[in-house]
Amino acid sequence: MGKVTRRELLKTSAAAGSAAIISWLAPRKAFAQDERLLPPPVSPGSFTYFTQSEVVFLDAAVSRLIPADDLGPGAKEAGVAFFIDQQMTGPFGRGETWYMQGPWKEGTEQQGYQLKLTPAQLYRVGIRGTDDYCQRTFKKNFAELDAADQDKVLHALEKGEIELAGAPAKEFFAMLWQNTGEGFFADPIYGGNRDFAGWKLVGFPGPRYNYVNEIEQYGKPYTLPTVGLAGRSGTPTRKG
Repeated sequence: MGKVTRRELLKTSAAAGSAAIISWLAPRKAFAQDERLLPPPVSPGSFTYFTQSEVVFLDAAVSRLIPADDLGPGAKEAGVAFFIDQQMTGPFGRGETWYMQGPWKEGTEQQGYQLKLTPAQLYRVGIRGTDDYCQRTFKKNFAELDAADQDKVLHALEKGEIELAGAPAKEFFAMLWQNTGEGFFADPIYGGNRDFAGWKLVGFPGPRYNYVNEIEQYGKPYTLPTVGLAGRSGTPTRKG
């Protein structure tokens, strides 16, 4: 999670990752044919799970994980905190399709997620615990720290060097990092990747329905505008 390699890693390897994220989250072809099958439209800024203080924490954290620089906007500008909020109010945040029964024993990394907390609960516990740690250590909340100290805290979470009340730090950081990447590269219809920030960074033009005319245009720049499942705006338009 080095300061230089974070952004470079995204630039060099996220093209493959973005395709995977699209395959996880994107509706199938039928969605493009019938707008009634699109997910309910989201209104940027209308957070439904996180409190205001939690949103402040998330904006600060994702800004360090994928910072804005000369290559383009970062995770905060791309609306990643809002994307995560929307995920927390849905089946993923509630762990609806996960096995969430005991016994609750510490597992190995190869066994995957082993906590009794749902993702939404993990965020609530993790954010509160991280801010408590920052208050004890710096007399400030995480969002009030300078960038260098924020990076130190994130490194410590990643390595499990901070003890959070109610949740392991490493698992909280892993969830935050995973969801930050998803929010930066998923189709904007889900609330993140605002203005196609993630796709423009890696040169992905979006899931256009037809590339027939461009298939054999070898060596020529692709000039069509970036599109998402909902079109060029990246957000769905509903009738009625």
